[in-house]
Amino acid sequence: MTGTTEPFGARLRRAMDERGPLCVGVDPHASLLAEWGLNDDVAGLERFSRTVVEAVADRVAVLKPQSAFFERFGSRGVAVLEKSVEEARAAGALVVMDAKRGDIGSTMAAYAESFLSEGAPLFSDALTVSPYLGYGSLKPAVDMARESGAGLFVLALTSNPEGGEVQHAVRADGRSVAATVLAHLAAENAGEDPLGSFGAVVGATLGDLSSYDLGINGPLLAPGIGAQGATPADLPRVFGTAVRDVVPNVSRGVLRHGPDVAALRTAADRFAQEIRTALAAA
Repeated sequence: MTGTTEPFGARLRRAMDERGPLCVGVDPHASLLAEWGLNDDVAGLERFSRTVVEAVADRVAVLKPQSAFFERFGSRGVAVLEKSVEEARAAGALVVMDAKRGDIGSTMAAYAESFLSEGAPLFSDALTVSPYLGYGSLKPAVDMARESGAGLFVLALTSNPEGGEVQHAVRADGRSVAATVLAHLAAENAGEDPLGSFGAVVGATLGDLSSYDLGINGPLLAPGIGAQGATPADLPRVFGTAVRDVVPNVSRGVLRHGPDVAALRTAADRFAQEIRTALAAA
């Protein structure tokens, strides 16, 4: 890192130690807006997002807005996303932008500049990216993250059933594609303390992952807690010795309690405590 910002991995470890490792997704899709009694329009989007930030950004380690649910409203939706990122970071939460960008060359560099360049309107603490144009295609994002003190979460072992046809495919050297991605991340994080800034997305619903080396010295963003069927108690079994580096993501399990701010806080606090209990027993 060439800038003055403390690396994302160090900031994330401190936030996890102080607030617990819970990540709350900010997913304002149409069905949730309806459940909250909001219109599926920019006004509803803004009310939803500001309420989530007000409720939990001062108490959880990470907020993860899903960019697509903002982008569908065009420039006005993106403006809401920019404001949500700003307000969440001001309240002390780290923001992981869930945009799953992946491209090559100057296009990947432009995506990196959009989300990882300090001063950019959508600058976030970390960005989700896809390595399936080849891990090397992510180099502009890796370089920009190092420069700005941001991080990446690279899709490795995702929870969607379609992912296996690519991620479990075996290369000529006998190693799976997912294992290759994890090995690249371990190399990025070598020597970093207390935690590297280059993490993997690994689904909490996948069951036994003992055949994979998850010890990448970086964070493991784990979707699937709550509505998708995984529970905090599953984390030690799924992640084994790497469980301390897991950032469990809960979206609907918290968001369905809105628009009441107190109910959202109670739900987030409950998941955070269940996660702490599970990790303490690991």
